[in-house]
Amino acid sequence: MAQDDPKTLVSTEWLASHMRDPDLRILDASYYLPGSDRDAKAEYAAGHIPSARFFDIDEISDSRSDLPHMVPPIEKFMSRMRAMGVGDGHQVVVYDGAGLFSAARVWWLFKLMGQNDIAVLDGGLPKWVAEGRALEDLPPVVRDRHMTVRRQAHLVKDVTQVAAASKLQDHEIIDARSAGRFRGDEPEPRPGMRPGHIPGSKNVHYASLLNDDQTMKSVEETRAIFEAAGVDLSRPAITTCGSGVTAAILSLAMARMGKDDHSLYDGSWSEWGMFPTVPVATGDD
Repeated sequence: MAQDDPKTLVSTEWLASHMRDPDLRILDASYYLPGSDRDAKAEYAAGHIPSARFFDIDEISDSRSDLPHMVPPIEKFMSRMRAMGVGDGHQVVVYDGAGLFSAARVWWLFKLMGQNDIAVLDGGLPKWVAEGRALEDLPPVVRDRHMTVRRQAHLVKDVTQVAAASKLQDHEIIDARSAGRFRGDEPEPRPGMRPGHIPGSKNVHYASLLNDDQTMKSVEETRAIFEAAGVDLSRPAITTCGSGVTAAILSLAMARMGKDDHSLYDGSWSEWGMFPTVPVATGDD
């Protein structure tokens, strides 16, 4: 049973007991990989946690980039949040339909925008439904709310910064993809990407941090998993994955450990795997 922390992770019990709080805002940030045959928007419309707004990870992104769901410009983020009625003074809880998959990405994005009062729902919608808790299919009543954004640039890295970190080996680069994709044995879900990983990076598959019910393992267990993968938690960390979504699960796990010197590689393998001038390692090295 995770300890409730409204800045990182809260339980379904916590959310149920705070549902009537006037400043609570709930976001459904469900997102599924290409080819998964799931429609996040349609599932939200069919049933969501009462008063939840739908956060579209692909739409609330940088439309100028060829890469999937890159961080949106500040102005776009602010305007979308205002339209969703999410702003200053709100405690936000974000969940997804997989349990704990894409919600952490939105948690990280809020942190990047200087918003600290946001937590991921541990176990997400599947746990909420399994416990027989209420759903609704009505759109929420939304009132505009201003959000003051102060971008925390240290929380995100670009390809140049990651290439330097890989070369200098002055950060722990931690890859959240499966071991097969990390080694280059499994195909990538997006066409055209080289197989393998960033040289010098370590592999902590995001799923290894989760229990069978998709709740996050205890702080002690997650710490042991990072250490078993060869990660030196005393060094600054950069998290990466396929497209910057599950990397945020590693970031969330580290935040729960009290580790705050970590950033996320927004382009992740969608960028690195297509970038012709950066090196790629395969196998376990």
